[in-house]
Amino acid sequence: MTHHFNILPLKQLTASLQKRHGGVLLFFLVFLGFAFATRVALLLKAAPVVSWDLSLPAAFGWGILYDIGAACWFSLPLIVLLTILPERFFERRWGRLATHLVAFSLTFILLFTLAAEWVFWDEFGVRFNFIAVDYLVYTHEVIDNIIESYPMPLLLSFIGVLSLAFHIIFWKTGLPGRWLSAASQKSGPRYRTGIAWCMGVVFAGLIINQNWLPDFANNYNRELGKNGIWSFFAAFRNNELEYKHFFPTIPDDQAFQRMKTEVEEDGSVLLRPEARDMLRFYSHEGPELKPNVIQITVESLSYEFLYKRKYQNLTPNLSALESKSLVFDNFYATGTRTDRGMEALTLSLPPTPGRSLVKRPHNEGLFTLGSLFRAKGYDTAFIYSGYGYFDNMNHFFGNNGYRVIDRSSVNRNDITFANVWGACDEDLYRWTLREADRMYKSKNKPFHFFVMTTSNHRPFTFPDGRIDLPSKSSGRRGGVKYSDYAIGQFLREAAKKPWFKNTIFVIVADHCASSAGKTELPVDRYHIPLIIYAPGGQLPTGHVQMVASQMDFAPTLLGLLNWSYPSRFLGHDIFSIDPQEGHAIIGNYQELGHIEEGKFAILKPLRKTVSYRYDFIARSITTAANEKDSLKETISYYQVASYLYKHGLYRALTPLEFDKYMEQGRSLIKRKFLSLNNKLHTML
Repeated sequence: MTHHFNILPLKQLTASLQKRHGGVLLFFLVFLGFAFATRVALLLKAAPVVSWDLSLPAAFGWGILYDIGAACWFSLPLIVLLTILPERFFERRWGRLATHLVAFSLTFILLFTLAAEWVFWDEFGVRFNFIAVDYLVYTHEVIDNIIESYPMPLLLSFIGVLSLAFHIIFWKTGLPGRWLSAASQKSGPRYRTGIAWCMGVVFAGLIINQNWLPDFANNYNRELGKNGIWSFFAAFRNNELEYKHFFPTIPDDQAFQRMKTEVEEDGSVLLRPEARDMLRFYSHEGPELKPNVIQITVESLSYEFLYKRKYQNLTPNLSALESKSLVFDNFYATGTRTDRGMEALTLSLPPTPGRSLVKRPHNEGLFTLGSLFRAKGYDTAFIYSGYGYFDNMNHFFGNNGYRVIDRSSVNRNDITFANVWGACDEDLYRWTLREADRMYKSKNKPFHFFVMTTSNHRPFTFPDGRIDLPSKSSGRRGGVKYSDYAIGQFLREAAKKPWFKNTIFVIVADHCASSAGKTELPVDRYHIPLIIYAPGGQLPTGHVQMVASQMDFAPTLLGLLNWSYPSRFLGHDIFSIDPQEGHAIIGNYQELGHIEEGKFAILKPLRKTVSYRYDFIARSITTAANEKDSLKETISYYQVASYLYKHGLYRALTPLEFDKYMEQGRSLIKRKFLSLNNKLHTML
């Protein structure tokens, strides 16, 4: 009985193979085998961070389901091909050679995908997702980055040799031969079987849904439950998410009322309190400061690079700057990509689900920090060391209050070293110095520059002889130390300029170096530095402990400058609110989070919510029951931001509107002051 039990499945498989569409079964066998091998490889790579409990076999169980779903869709071309090929195609020699070639190519593609998933996991700690879809749009940069980061000829040769070895071993099993020997089939049964196969795999592919995958306590375990190819196409399909269709909502009027109460906490007054509009007015007593502002947004500069012992001595220039600057110790990125950092730093908005507004259509003429600086008489520029068409940067900045200077707009002689992402940081800062000199000499007007670096990015290459770490081979450590070196050089050169003392230098990250963690939104992976340096002594120095995020940057900076202005920003001037009201907005393209007073609420697709408690001192997180008020505030932030963008209500003010609302705001502040004065007089 035992012997019969062991060979029965093999006999059934052999019988199924001895038909034209038995080749589809072989495809499923190979595809599922490689998918399982990929999952095991990623498990070994993530061994220190996964939870070795029952959720792991559960992840593998769910993984098989999504592997089958991916195999169904990818088998469709093969099913169609096997259906339409002539009856005796596989009896001919060239037909069998073509079969070998297709089988080898399939093996190569699957092995290449395994390697690509390994690299992607190494960078992001997840299976293919929205980021991979985004990168596919910019094929030139991504391919060149891979070529510069990895020894591709060697890797491709190695994958080719492995593919050939697997191909030979698989054919030695005799299974492909059994199929080929019986692959001749007349057209009638062939087409009937082909139609049945097509209907079956399409039905299975449509039914299987990635949203079935449950939440795991450890997000690494959950990611292992996915299939990379399936996840890629799921992300491609969902790259823009309509907030109201996918996320928890409350009535719009309630959301706006909650947000109006929230934004008034920093002393601003609403200019249109009855409308679905967040327009408000900031007022400050005394003269406004009008220094130049150079904002250096550093690629992937995690907070830990400056303050964790394991990265000691990587940032000596930034460390030396701290004692002379205003340093924010609990500052957080709103997202995990450069475009998200740009969105929050310029627009002061939460990250809307799906694509960032930097890459959305109809993103022109928005209310940005640049448009506000221009309204105050500044020259503004976006200066980027790469090609600004990447991530739609040039279009966004060029249509939202900034001149654009990127790699394509400078002379080739202005580039001394570059990789696929852009010119080295030293070149970028030289362009910045030149622009500042030009503005100072020719226009004699203050300037605001948004400077975006690229050197702290894979492949981590930079000019030789600058630091004591080698280019490329030192990886992230070299990228961080070179970025710090270039900033030090820039500030030393700037100190020689006549405009230096009247300039404020902002150093902030776009996002952290890694966004992966055990939780869906690992808070520590959003922790970034913010340093504001005023060499002329216009601003205070010291450390700020209040919790804030990139969304709070613009109003906080303008508050430090003592500006009065009409605003549509949803962020706070954090120096004008109660320290306990400090909060952080963080998210990715699907999960949307908000932390305040340790309460961490997350909104998810299909109107799901989850809550945690986060301790900013211990940097620890624990699950918690949903709190109605915390969720309502979180929903209000994201719902209002989505509403404003969708309905064209987050637009820049025209010069006439700016003057009108300046006058209206001053009048409101005056009436408010008189009212408070009268109340105080009555009480006395």
